[in-house]
Amino acid sequence: MAIKTPIYLDYQSTTPMDPRVLDVMMPYLTEVYGNPHSSTHAFGWQAEAALDFAREQVADVIGAGVDEIFFTSGATEANNLALKGVMDVWGKKRPHLVTVTTEHKCVLEAAKACERAGHRVTVLPVKSDGLLDLSALEAAVTDDTALVSVMAVNNEIGVIQDLVAIGRIAHEKGALFHTDAAQAFGKVPLDVEAMKIDLMSISAHKIYGPKGVGALYKRRTRSTALTPQMVGGGQEGGIRSGTQAPALVAGLGKAAEIASQEMAQEAGRLAHMMARFKGKLVSALPGLLINGSETSRWAGNLNISVPEVDGDLLLAGIRTLALSSGAACASAVRGPSYVLNAIGRSESEARSALRIGIGRFTTDDELDLAAETLLNAIHDIKGHAA
Repeated sequence: MAIKTPIYLDYQSTTPMDPRVLDVMMPYLTEVYGNPHSSTHAFGWQAEAALDFAREQVADVIGAGVDEIFFTSGATEANNLALKGVMDVWGKKRPHLVTVTTEHKCVLEAAKACERAGHRVTVLPVKSDGLLDLSALEAAVTDDTALVSVMAVNNEIGVIQDLVAIGRIAHEKGALFHTDAAQAFGKVPLDVEAMKIDLMSISAHKIYGPKGVGALYKRRTRSTALTPQMVGGGQEGGIRSGTQAPALVAGLGKAAEIASQEMAQEAGRLAHMMARFKGKLVSALPGLLINGSETSRWAGNLNISVPEVDGDLLLAGIRTLALSSGAACASAVRGPSYVLNAIGRSESEARSALRIGIGRFTTDDELDLAAETLLNAIHDIKGHAA
């Protein structure tokens, strides 16, 4: 059977919508069109019921209560709400925020905003494998620390941080623990109690749901008080004002439910596929660099550097593969990846990087053809340079 091209290998950027998700969304785009905040008639009640059910579906994935899930426009808004909101409330009493140099841009920019507001920010480095040095974290968190924010799964190099240890360190000093779980939610097991997570940011379009919707998990305690960043009608318990979109929220809920049910099987399938794909590259490309830990890593991600090959030049010559040389959110920023710089890659190594992401709809035949195409293109570039 002919393989349709381009082959999509950019699942960390976004995922195709699962048809089962679209099926759930459709009624709320057509006949169930009420405002979920209209409390006096059936149209509003139907729409509100969609939000309530989706809240249960999202909460179940992480062991949270339904009243601890607050819908947002995505993980970027949730990250901003968590960092700015918490520091605004607790910044006078505990004026210190700790985060990590490889965080998503929206976390780093939100941290800078907190710094401009007068708070002290510590941005910790990572080790050469992309993982946080827990002893460095332990030394950085003090009695003045209000919040520790560490990404669960990195969006560029796919490494999985030790959330259990990070949560323990934060709580031992009385600090709150926030994690950007956009790349982890529905893909790796998350338990807010076991991991001592107080706030978690979630995105639908990373788990085969629609773009434009996400959520913030906020633990039901006084210590997680935060200042809303979006004000207006007081929706979402006053945490995030604005009329919610039932279709998008229903899509997030269904995507979360499917991801939770299929998580273990999917992770095993992707690990097998990626190991086979990586093996082909490693055997054919002496000196190939794997960026990030090879043991503590999301199975659907592979980030490589190909010595003496410019990643952007390589991608420009391959129109049958859809992959990237870095994070989509940083595509407008010139220069090599700050994440790869943080793990000690040289500028040339960072410029030769490729981020390969596979997922639910990737097939073995597609990956075989992708490996062949990629290797041929790399050998062509190296041949012309010789």
